Amino acid sequence: MKHGVVLLPEHEWKVAVERWRAAEELGYDHAWTYDHLMWRWFADRPWYGSVPTLTAAAMVTDTIGLGTLVATPNFRHPAVFAKDLATLDDIAGGRVICGLGSGAPGFDTSLLGQPEISPRERAERFEEFVGLLDTLLTGGDLDRASRWYTVRGATFHPRAGQGPRLPFAVAAAGPRGMALTARSGQYWITSGPPNDFRSRPLREIVPVLRKQMSGLDSACEREGRDPADVRRLFVTDASAGGITASRTAYEDAASELEALGFTDLVVHWPRPDHPYQGDERVILDFAQSNLSGRP
Repeated sequence: MKHGVVLLPEHEWKVAVERWRAAEELGYDHAWTYDHLMWRWFADRPWYGSVPTLTAAAMVTDTIGLGTLVATPNFRHPAVFAKDLATLDDIAGGRVICGLGSGAPGFDTSLLGQPEISPRERAERFEEFVGLLDTLLTGGDLDRASRWYTVRGATFHPRAGQGPRLPFAVAAAGPRGMALTARSGQYWITSGPPNDFRSRPLREIVPVLRKQMSGLDSACEREGRDPADVRRLFVTDASAGGITASRTAYEDAASELEALGFTDLVVHWPRPDHPYQGDERVILDFAQSNLSGRP
């Protein structure tokens, strides 16, 4: 199993830089940050941009994967975002993982004055968003107009032209999202039951995770893809809490999730207050016992 950590973009860089360096030094495989204009609990606090943050992180690290968790169509256009991703991935030396989600109603839409759209429309928009990103990052050329996006005469020269494009990690919980993951994702992201923030013990959401895993397997089979080709990434602390309450809890959760078939576990760097409140010594102890010295 590979391990990752989420670093909220809440600190000035002179403070944040030490966390990004520490994540690599501790042996984490990937580090992520949230991609929002504003965030529900931090509307009255500093909140920095994800792409500049990840660019800065790329300059002070060497091996750790760097990812968005997750970028959405709520405020991003695929042509502009593709250019940012190609540039970031070049600076990072091919270490970027692009986490993608359909986007929920909230600050990212209301801030820009966008009209509300239905869940079905969000799913339709997301499918097109991912498809256009894939086209731009793979081939670089695009000329298309639709209800959701217009891209006229785009001719990019993506780094992906030198090999496979940077990996997509697609957040999905239902059949339509699973099908999109099977078509375009190298990772599948889940945090358990969608839009559930009750933070229950992991064992209580295991049935949901099993059902989701089965849905992904079926989606891959329908697309003619080996289900084993898609990495399965679980993000803690939304519907499942307590995982970083102690080193033992962390180790037990990692073992249980690996037995379920998950390939990657991502936790939030513990903070002094809500949300993700906890003791950062837990992840330091976990890393020293389980991640240091790995090949």
